[in-house]
Amino acid sequence: MMPNFFAPALAGATLFAAAMLPALPAAAQDALAGRQAPRISVVGEGEVSVAPDLAVVTLSVLREAATAREALTANNAAMKEVLDGLKAAGIAERDIQTSRLNIQPRYAQGTRDKPETPRIVGYSVGNEVTVRIRKIAEAGAVIDKVVGLGVNQGGSIAFVNEDLKATMTEARKRAVADALDKARTLAEAAGVKLGPVLSIEENAIAPRPIAYAAPMRKASADMAVPLASGENSYQTQVNVVFEIAR
Repeated sequence: MMPNFFAPALAGATLFAAAMLPALPAAAQDALAGRQAPRISVVGEGEVSVAPDLAVVTLSVLREAATAREALTANNAAMKEVLDGLKAAGIAERDIQTSRLNIQPRYAQGTRDKPETPRIVGYSVGNEVTVRIRKIAEAGAVIDKVVGLGVNQGGSIAFVNEDLKATMTEARKRAVADALDKARTLAEAAGVKLGPVLSIEENAIAPRPIAYAAPMRKASADMAVPLASGENSYQTQVNVVFEIAR
């Protein structure tokens, strides 16, 4: 039989690997052994409230007439005045966008006592624009002005934040700090030591801006529409998994 010259080397390598095993992190040792390391999983939450820096307003003009052409012509004239008024108030063209245009027939349907087949008796045209007002303090005056120029239906306003990068960065920091605090509390209560972080996963939550919505109505010439912008709250959550140290 031929002598096996590699057996001592293989035995030495096995002993060397076994000697190195205790130096590995507990999670790595458990992975090598095919078992899951003991761990603590927590959910951290972070929230930041900031004042809005942008007002997004919807403005609608509705006109009715006997024919669709007449209704559209009347609506076009009124909306032109509104758009000219917005630009005169300092609103840039890039901040004005048509968001809806409706042309609908109006029907007469008779009464309960005298029912009749629905018939067209006229047309209505509605034109809606969405406007971004970058100077929030002027939003009430802008709304008051365009109502006087022809806005006569609906209307809503939302106070938002244009750039959320810094806000969400702070929210994420707070969420991770919250997760660390929870994990330390759990480890202390269980009488174990907290090990390194094994994983972090973010569960983003949709922003919760405070919104104001009300019917548009004409105010007196010397008084702008009163508005309260409040604050917006933005949240995020993180799932963090920690190893339990040994």
